[in-house]
Amino acid sequence: MATQRTYRVAEQIHKEISDIMLRGLRDPRVGFVTITSVDISSDLRHAKIFFTVMGEEADAEKTQQGLDSAVPFLRRELGKRMKLRHVPDLVFKYDTSIAYGSHIEELLKEAGITHDDDE
Repeated sequence: MATQRTYRVAEQIHKEISDIMLRGLRDPRVGFVTITSVDISSDLRHAKIFFTVMGEEADAEKTQQGLDSAVPFLRRELGKRMKLRHVPDLVFKYDTSIAYGSHIEELLKEAGITHDDDE
């Protein structure tokens, strides 16, 4: 069960990781990355960070490798920025929901079922 505190910590981690990646992460494998959401355990010790990238599936794999290798740096930076007893373990997961939504939209178009915002 998620509490108000876990929501607040997840939001703060989302903000801080996004900022660190924008300003301090210099790995060439990590290009244009968007953090879509952060799920944190109730004890605040584990965080899953979901991300998307612009480009092909190969770009997502390279980005995954870059993010995985940056975890110690990101945890260290989070520790400096956030007031937590324990900095959570970070696990990055590629968010497939956008690609899945696009696929469903294409299938609906092929089937002749479309949603027009003009109506």
